[in-house]
Amino acid sequence: MPQLNPNPWFTIMLLTWFSFSFLMQPKLLSFIQTNTPSNKTLATKPAPWTWPWT
Repeated sequence: MPQLNPNPWFTIMLLTWFSFSFLMQPKLLSFIQTNTPSNKTLATKPAPWTWPWT
């Protein structure tokens, strides 16, 4: 069964993983985030749901 032979596919997977982690990831992480996260506070506490059968 050829799919059980990991010889060519393992090296392809390793090369892809290394190229992503060392070449692409620093470029992607260097971008400036456009929306900075902010802390949201709840203005009002929601009222509990009233069930008609209780």
